[in-house]
Amino acid sequence: MGLNLILAAAGGAAGCRGVAMGREELQTVRAEGAELVEVYAADRFFEGPTWDPVDGKLYFTSFAEGNQQVLRLEQPGKVSVWMDHTEGVNGTFRARDGRLLAAQTYGHRVLSLRLGGVGPADVRVLAADPGWNQPNDICETPEGLIFTTDPDFKARKKSRVLRVNADGSVTPVIDDMEIPNGIVSSLDGRTLYVSDSHAKHWRAYPIRPDGSVGPGRVFFDPQTPDRADPDGMTIDAEGNLYCTGRGGVWVVRPDGSLLEFIAVPEFVSNVTFGGADGRTLYMTCKGKVYGLALRVRGGATGGWWEGIKGLRD
Repeated sequence: MGLNLILAAAGGAAGCRGVAMGREELQTVRAEGAELVEVYAADRFFEGPTWDPVDGKLYFTSFAEGNQQVLRLEQPGKVSVWMDHTEGVNGTFRARDGRLLAAQTYGHRVLSLRLGGVGPADVRVLAADPGWNQPNDICETPEGLIFTTDPDFKARKKSRVLRVNADGSVTPVIDDMEIPNGIVSSLDGRTLYVSDSHAKHWRAYPIRPDGSVGPGRVFFDPQTPDRADPDGMTIDAEGNLYCTGRGGVWVVRPDGSLLEFIAVPEFVSNVTFGGADGRTLYMTCKGKVYGLALRVRGGATGGWWEGIKGLRD
């Protein structure tokens, strides 16, 4: 469905705060003439994309019956299995130290893995608890705070967002969402953005200097006929959020107003920036992975870090 049709069905600007009715009134983040490019397809559900600028590869997670994997895109249409039998590694995030953070759904762990090579090395368990629901998505702030969502998809009674502490302990910081899903922080590390797959909106929470999180507010809530679950998020160098759900990717300014809508045929689970210049938006979907050339570069807290080429611990 095109943007104008979506906005018309939503009742225009009244249905989506800050939305302009015509595409010509919206700034575009796309590079001139850019269209969605399919970079990989298979009968699986793809999630958790992360770009590693050191080896110039896209890593993403794959869910198939009986097995979950981390795949690496070697070239368009060709992947290698970088990690097999992952126990449900779902959301991933390239940390400040160049390692891969991973939320392990079925293993109930938060992991840190060394990127590169033929497979993961130096796998570290940052935190683990068999009592968790299912760690889903993960992010790190510029100050090094690690947050993960732990949604209770079945009962919707004990969902939380957790802060993973350096000593392996965890601190619940958010418990007012029925199904917290995607998560990312602002560029200045002062705001935590979380999607709610039950309420179908995106919320913003202040991150206090001590790492605690204050009361949240609805940050973005487009009233569209497409009710596909909000899922993962990323951020660009200008602080704009890229929110998946409701028929594609919603590009939202820090003030919560809409900048652009990117329609995608399949359900989009997550997004990340990558490419040689950090200006390709990669989208993992049901059965597909797409790339889209943009004008803007990915933001540091979205996993794209300047000055780290050659970094490998």
